Amino acid sequence: ASLREKLGEADTLTLPDGATVGQARDALMARGGVHAEALARSRAVRAAVNQKMAAETAALADGDELAFFPPVTGG
Repeated sequence: ASLREKLGEADTLTLPDGATVGQARDALMARGGVHAEALARSRAVRAAVNQKMAAETAALADGDELAFFPPVTGG
């Protein structure tokens, strides 16, 4: 199933100033349950900030939209 199906729609996450995409992922995984399973480090997960691909080291700013999704393959 897709990450959206597992985790649901949009959610608000409060992080310290200067937090990164990777830190946001860790904070979501810390919720446990489906979040920990879907975003586990052993899973291939991509991220986008404000609809642009972003590395885990990318800094987040207040109000940014962060999306996680599985890698896409073509056929």
